[in-house]
Amino acid sequence: MAAGKGNAPVIIKRITVSGGGGHHGGAWKVAYADFVTAMMAFFLLMWLLNATTEKQRQGLADYFDPTIVNASGGGSGIEGGQAPQTPADAAEASADAAQRQDFEQAARAIQDRLTGSGAESMQRVNLLRHVVTRMTDEGLVIELGDIVDEPLFAGETADPTPVLRELTGILASVLGQVRNPVAVSGHVRGYPEMMVEDPAWPLSDDRAHGVRKLLAQGGMDPDRVRRVTAHGDRRPRNANPMDPANNRVEVILLR
Repeated sequence: MAAGKGNAPVIIKRITVSGGGGHHGGAWKVAYADFVTAMMAFFLLMWLLNATTEKQRQGLADYFDPTIVNASGGGSGIEGGQAPQTPADAAEASADAAQRQDFEQAARAIQDRLTGSGAESMQRVNLLRHVVTRMTDEGLVIELGDIVDEPLFAGETADPTPVLRELTGILASVLGQVRNPVAVSGHVRGYPEMMVEDPAWPLSDDRAHGVRKLLAQGGMDPDRVRRVTAHGDRRPRNANPMDPANNRVEVILLR
């Protein structure tokens, strides 16, 4: 019995310890995140190229250009987050500034001639009392309006008076000094609401077109007229909409 016990086989059991119960590593997640990020960057770049102009793309390229050095004292070298101005932008801005300056000089010369300064006679000074000028973002507004006991149109019609005919002749001569396009706008006073038909709209339209025709007769190139607009009684000059002083036609020298 003792010998039998000594010959018993020895069984060795190997135990393999698994790491984490089903965990297979996270390298694929990092790779997938890199892929998604790259795709987002690609589609963002495609959208940016399609949604920007050539100048904006040039500005973005200059922003990321490593050859752009920072200004002394730190910072990105781009003021206010704006891309640096290219030579083409600078030339365009300079041309725009020169054009604005030329227009303002010409407009001031026209204003001087239409405000009575340098008028040849008292008769012309009296005519120019109908004229009021002002500068706006659109251009030089030359307002031709009625004064007391001296209207520019006969009654409630679009028939021009001799005063208006002479006045538009002067204006056509003055506007001949420049080649800018012109717009004409008609304005009339308000009428009582009990009227069956409001004449304000057709009357303002007829008067605006009447001044357009008189300017052409005075020698101004009719092709310079960009538009003719009727405003009716919607933009009165005075608080009282039925005040005859609201009757006027504006000739605008556009920028």
